[in-house]
Amino acid sequence: MIIDSHQHFWYYKPEKHGWIDDNMSVIRRDFTPSDLKTVYKENGIDGCVAVQADQTLAETEFLLSLSAKNDFIKGVVGWVDLQDEQVADVLEEYGRHNKIKGFRHIVQGEADHNFVLRPKFMRGISALEKHQFTYDILVFPHQLGSTLEFVRKFPNQKFVIDHIAKPYIKDGFFDGWASMMTEIGKHENVSCKLSGMITEADFKTWTAAQLEPYMQVVLKAFGSYRLLFGSDWPVCLVAGNYKQVKDLITDFIASLSATEQADIMGQNAIKFYNL
Repeated sequence: MIIDSHQHFWYYKPEKHGWIDDNMSVIRRDFTPSDLKTVYKENGIDGCVAVQADQTLAETEFLLSLSAKNDFIKGVVGWVDLQDEQVADVLEEYGRHNKIKGFRHIVQGEADHNFVLRPKFMRGISALEKHQFTYDILVFPHQLGSTLEFVRKFPNQKFVIDHIAKPYIKDGFFDGWASMMTEIGKHENVSCKLSGMITEADFKTWTAAQLEPYMQVVLKAFGSYRLLFGSDWPVCLVAGNYKQVKDLITDFIASLSATEQADIMGQNAIKFYNL
């Protein structure tokens, strides 16, 4: 079974989606389950995990409503205010929803490099384990130092790093990112999504050969049993089509065993998110 561990839905609104700049104008439109269903049929995808793109409880409810109407949406990664003193009550409520699997905060957008180490934020993270909720880590490479310290503090919490921590591929940034990812990979409770890479490279000139060293680092750091295929659709469309994204991963892992390939393309997502 092939599971896309990372994609988004939205009804486009300029004031809500200000991060979609002029270079990404191709995705300044609505993206709905009916759009994705067609894409999945063309590419042999069995299901997905829908991930929040807006930091509101309304976004979480939006994704849950879509998952209730579309069986191929196997799980939802929503948003809650993890710094809220009442977050335990909110999580208790969401614990009753079968489709919600975990949460994410857009840490990459926080000016504080040590945001994940804030006591209030860590208090919220500590409340996730009770309900077996996962946490998606969305950071830039310059935030990986605090991320390493962060994951060390929660050895029993299931974490996954989104988009291989968004290395600055276009600028050739590699060594510092690679050393930090290698250290983080030593923590068995942390997985990593093979996703979001083509949009960190040059949108028009990226090649598989350019991305391969980055994929090799995370394969070595996390092993085939902790890597998850993800498309980052529709964001990926600014740099390529869905088939190109899928082929990038399947070609890279083609030399692995059939079991390892199946793990990366779906089984790891099923286990991680309890789909």
